[in-house]
Amino acid sequence: MTSTGQRSPRTPSTPKRDRVRRHILDVIEKAGPGTSLASERDLANELGVSRPTIRAAIDELVRSGLLVRQHGRGTFTSPQKITQELPGSTGLAVPPAEGTWISRVVAFTIAPAGWSRASRLSVEPDDEVLRVTRVRLVDGEPIAIERLELPAVLVPGLAPQDMETGNFYQLLRERYGINVTEAVQTLEPSVTNPEQADLLDVTPYFPIMCVERTTQDDTGRTIEYVQSAYRGDRYRITTKLHFDHTSG
Repeated sequence: MTSTGQRSPRTPSTPKRDRVRRHILDVIEKAGPGTSLASERDLANELGVSRPTIRAAIDELVRSGLLVRQHGRGTFTSPQKITQELPGSTGLAVPPAEGTWISRVVAFTIAPAGWSRASRLSVEPDDEVLRVTRVRLVDGEPIAIERLELPAVLVPGLAPQDMETGNFYQLLRERYGINVTEAVQTLEPSVTNPEQADLLDVTPYFPIMCVERTTQDDTGRTIEYVQSAYRGDRYRITTKLHFDHTSG
């Protein structure tokens, strides 16, 4: 950003950089997800251009999410995205996301709800609320940050290790007799702040999908409020839509 609050103009494209970009796009199309890109020096020699030209083209493709830089390892084509299908308003159950998910718990505390959390969870301000922050990983790579809040009285004896593997909603059913049935969820694109970037092992201002969810059980009781941040380069949501004569 400039001192006036306006974005700095991007470096204008050049014929050489466009040629490099087309070459790398062709490599991305032919290569599989997570494939290592040739070094800047090798690409410069192969294409007969300078390394700054190569670097500028790669920077542009990193910003667009087609390439990923890994510190100390090099540049790679973006890994395959984790896909989760949401059935929309059809009444069907939400299927689990692809892949094997594990978690690393980074915060696990119990404290009085306070006014804002009491309102979200339909409890009294003095009631205790369990707050959990965990990093969700697939194949050892951080994919999301999840911050959960739920009334502590619902989950006596819950420990951090309970939140590291397995299905949390299944745990609620089997251990506590809580049957999650519905939720109100919103999705909004954003970028990482420095804390989120550190937990997700990406750069600040990296694209993310922010998800906010309030969940109820089969008695209509609010049992959970969640704020999640998913890496924009690794997570994708698909939804099946239905239309009738009132659809626009």
